[in-house]
Amino acid sequence: MTTNSFDLIIIGGGPGGYVAAIRAAQLGFKVACVEKNNTLGGTCLNEGCIPSKALLNSSEKFAELTENNLQKIGVNFKGLSLSIDKMMNNKNDIVDGLTKGIDQLFRKNKISRLFGTGTISKPGEVIIQNGKDKGKYNCEKIIIATGSEPISIPGIEIDEKKIISSKGALELNKIPKKMLVVGAGYIGLEMGTVWSRLGSEVQVIDSLPRILPGMDNEVASKFKTILEKDGIKFHLNSLVKSIKQDKSSLKISLTDSESKVHSELNSDVVLIAVGRKPYNESLGLEKLGIQLSKIGRIEVDKKFQTNIKGIFAIGDVIEGPMLAHKAEEDGVAAVEIMAGIAGHVDYGLIPGIVYTNPEVASIGRTEEELKNIGKSFNKGTFPFLANSRARATGDTQGFVKLLADSKSDKLLGAHIIGSNAGTLIHEIATAMAFGASAEDIARTCHAHPTMNEAVKEAALSLGSGAIHI
Repeated sequence: MTTNSFDLIIIGGGPGGYVAAIRAAQLGFKVACVEKNNTLGGTCLNEGCIPSKALLNSSEKFAELTENNLQKIGVNFKGLSLSIDKMMNNKNDIVDGLTKGIDQLFRKNKISRLFGTGTISKPGEVIIQNGKDKGKYNCEKIIIATGSEPISIPGIEIDEKKIISSKGALELNKIPKKMLVVGAGYIGLEMGTVWSRLGSEVQVIDSLPRILPGMDNEVASKFKTILEKDGIKFHLNSLVKSIKQDKSSLKISLTDSESKVHSELNSDVVLIAVGRKPYNESLGLEKLGIQLSKIGRIEVDKKFQTNIKGIFAIGDVIEGPMLAHKAEEDGVAAVEIMAGIAGHVDYGLIPGIVYTNPEVASIGRTEEELKNIGKSFNKGTFPFLANSRARATGDTQGFVKLLADSKSDKLLGAHIIGSNAGTLIHEIATAMAFGASAEDIARTCHAHPTMNEAVKEAALSLGSGAIHI
């Protein structure tokens, strides 16, 4: 039987919430985690990061075979076929295994899992409005970790059938002949890539003149060229005015924001991927007087505490990138500070990764940001085409780009497009966390042949020059 009194109650069992719960339990807190869904892990694990990566992996392997990329290395095959059902079952099995893993971690750390929708009635009191654990619970501290939800375009309703969010894109039971993606950010490009590889005719619309806003422009431009070569079409500087259901398809009306020219596209499915907003409904924030920003995020201090003593917030509901790993860092830091430990998150060193093929990864400042603030810097690049391991595996698209202070040589930013960019970026993240210079990386021995040598060569190019180009 669950007790009704705790040291800490966390509302939300996503990456921020469940990680905060585990860390708090490790530090000796008596912890409960309130989650309204049947499984823990939040959007990321259940309908975001993990299932999308499973489909990206499956679709990449399928595309590698259909495009005959293996025949040139002597791998021949016959009778290639695709089972969407099996692909989706594999995705679901992965998610199921990981959610059960979190349940086991909760049992191991003696964390109380409370089912239902949590409302903060007052500081130190949480009421679960429904579910099997309906009731009133007392605590010393509360963490809000309710995450975010997709937003749509004004006047357009997401029905998860024809007009879908990322959740719907992960659950399609057949390959649409045509897919229109609204939004050229992380989510839109990842999901667009999945269905393009599986045979959909994919077009991407965005109101901005470029893809991947916030990422380095040189990298984004190269990535767009690669995606276009793979068959994805782009309509940039374009605004969606309406989406109407016809007998057999959807009619999408567009307006070019510069020329004001109107056009119309047809599609079987429209994926809306224009961003997310904090999910803070049913929490009772207004009644409590908790301060929100203009865009609805909960305002917190350096200790993650709101303007109400004893109530804290982490993850997507506060400022910063809406990324699972950022939420996890928030959660660990928040409970460590509660325990008297010097918890800390360096928001300047949060990696951003697009898990396509090739991958795109970024950390620190972009070239455009440094120019805007008048920071003097040097740029070093190295193409994977000149990397031995990349040549051996056929992964020669893209490059490594490092930015360093022109006086101190301290690393200011790194941007990679290429195979396993999401893994390579962490070498640079660690270096930057310790205040390393480009020379520090250049003088570190890198095993041969590895993709990491491209990072070393980019660092060398900031000094006396790269060796292999």
